[in-house]
Amino acid sequence: MASLTQRSSGLVQRRTEASRSAAAAAAAAADRERETSDDDSQSRRGDEQDDGDRGDSKETRLTLMEEVLLLGLKDREGYTSFWNDCISSGLRGCMLIELGLRGRLQLEACGMRRKSLLARKVICKSDAPTGDVLLDEALKHIKETQPPETVQSWIELLSGETWNPLKLHYQLRNVRERLAKNLVEKGVLTTEKQNFLLFDMTTHPLTNGDVKQRLIRRVQEAVLDKWVNDPQRMDKRMLALIFLAHSSDVLENAFAPLLDDQYDLAMKRVRQLLDLEPEAESMKPNASELLWAVVAAFTK
Repeated sequence: MASLTQRSSGLVQRRTEASRSAAAAAAAAADRERETSDDDSQSRRGDEQDDGDRGDSKETRLTLMEEVLLLGLKDREGYTSFWNDCISSGLRGCMLIELGLRGRLQLEACGMRRKSLLARKVICKSDAPTGDVLLDEALKHIKETQPPETVQSWIELLSGETWNPLKLHYQLRNVRERLAKNLVEKGVLTTEKQNFLLFDMTTHPLTNGDVKQRLIRRVQEAVLDKWVNDPQRMDKRMLALIFLAHSSDVLENAFAPLLDDQYDLAMKRVRQLLDLEPEAESMKPNASELLWAVVAAFTK
């Protein structure tokens, strides 16, 4: 009888221990599930916050090059002005700034002699792919070039504006056409063939006017309703867009719909930005040296 009681009590004890172990395992699993859920919710909140910071997702997926080209394209005709000979180099400047803002490029240290922005070389900070073919192509050239080149040199080399036949391979060809095809893939433009009597040309008329109108409205608001009178407090991408759109001779297209008083005020504030000294601005806290180096290359 005593042994039976002992066996029974041992069995109860083992069952109790098993129940406790099962309960503990269930509690641990629940805790892990809650932690995973919390992490997921935090991640979603972070993504939502990033989306909120970036604004509309349809806007943020456009690169600086695509935005400048979109401002320069005629809506119905689907091509840039034949008289615009500035946009080619402007688009190359956009590439350098875009790569700088994405953490791929930077300027070399200025050193004790305080080299000027245009005398400092462009250094590859990271060769991680950007996901954009044009940007990755430019990044590959810059990474593999020794000794490094300056911002001014890279704008000329990527544009093909060099007399050195050994450096012609740096030229990025058909940039406008490739950017237009990117915008076609993103649902902003379409592709057509247009006859110009002596030749046929592929054009890219606008199909999604909302994207371009949002872009124009953002540029207008940056120099009117949301003007802060301090370039260091402006969004770096918008600051770069204003400078490069002006250098590409397409900024006035964004201001064309404005009333006369608004237009005069907008152009006055743009001139204030153009009158800034890039060297001084680049030394201020949180300034993008590469951005101001590109600005110096176009405004010198």
